[in-house]
Amino acid sequence: MICQFSFKNFKSYKDETVFDFQAANLPEFKDSLLDTSRPLLPVNVIYGSNGGGKSNLLKAFSCLVTIVVRPIYDLRKNQIPFIQQRIGDLTCEPFLLDEGSKDQPTEFNVFFRIGGNEYRYYIALLKEQITSESLSRRSLKGKRTAVLFEREGSRITLGMSISKKSINRDVNSKMSYLSFLAINYDLPVIAEVQKWFESVIIWNDAGTKFDPGTMFTEDPVLKKDLIHSMNDMGIDIHDYRIDRETNRIWIQRKINKRKYELSFDDESAGTKKLLISLPVLLPALAEGRLVIIDELDSKLHPKLLRYIIYLFTNKEINKKGAQLVFTSHDMATMRNDVFRRDEIWFAALNDDHASEIYSLYEIRRENGMRINHTAAYARQYLEGRYGADPYLRNMLSWEETE
Repeated sequence: MICQFSFKNFKSYKDETVFDFQAANLPEFKDSLLDTSRPLLPVNVIYGSNGGGKSNLLKAFSCLVTIVVRPIYDLRKNQIPFIQQRIGDLTCEPFLLDEGSKDQPTEFNVFFRIGGNEYRYYIALLKEQITSESLSRRSLKGKRTAVLFEREGSRITLGMSISKKSINRDVNSKMSYLSFLAINYDLPVIAEVQKWFESVIIWNDAGTKFDPGTMFTEDPVLKKDLIHSMNDMGIDIHDYRIDRETNRIWIQRKINKRKYELSFDDESAGTKKLLISLPVLLPALAEGRLVIIDELDSKLHPKLLRYIIYLFTNKEINKKGAQLVFTSHDMATMRNDVFRRDEIWFAALNDDHASEIYSLYEIRRENGMRINHTAAYARQYLEGRYGADPYLRNMLSWEETE
């Protein structure tokens, strides 16, 4: 499970930006939290105007994951699986709206938990060259942190758990040392970390070529769960089949005890999105994986989006600690009966035209008090109380005068 992700000098983000999954001490939805001893959030959503930096936040994490996993997939001569599709281009482009940032490294830092340990992985790059990198581990039952390796320029220092082995410290300056170790050595601790990075699902259906044979499952258990979920959302589907000769999908419906088939192409955009997305989301829930989706709300009715959120916040369903991160423009789900205050994030440009993020929990009212958990979040956002731009306030005025 991811605990925290931070980065610096990446695309529209200039200064250090911290995206937190560690739950604040809030009264709402305590039952949804993961790992009750040191609780983590199952869901984080990012709102904000176009150009504010929502997608770039996801691209930052996508870039980090790709740095680690791409050499591994290249060695296996595999393309990155469709459930780890890139969100746009993944060049580590620095902030370009000042004179100095382009000559400074782009930095990524992630904390995550595997079993009883918490790991910290850090990497910095300048013009595609890795300038610094480190991996450390700490037991959740203790306070001591063990450094597994550190890299500064071409100098690599190994921790005790790795240094006892005969390890090559000469690595290409464009390749992460974590990937190098995962590829060349049988080190359980490195394999565990590498497996976590590979488990991250980065999904962008808008940028993915539709391939029914890949995207639609014929696994009987997953297929049953998918159809059950569709029916649970009020979308009546009896079955579906894949025609391998034509590479087409046929949706089966049962009306008055008779079965009818309709082409997938004739379904609504929302139904299509669910049929494509659920084969990604349901295995993630079953395996406890992190899912990152840009514009999850696109083409979905708010009730369907709310159902997907519910899959991750209901611990009777989310038994393995899966986590969901997505961007959204949907105001209908920005509600106090859907999200905790620390699960709602906003991305916006500051006076220097650099992106910043902040959670609803961090916002203070004029009297210094936090936003109340009973507040009408969407209404207050449109009123500009959470840093919304003037367009949103004007839009609210238009609604009132109509």
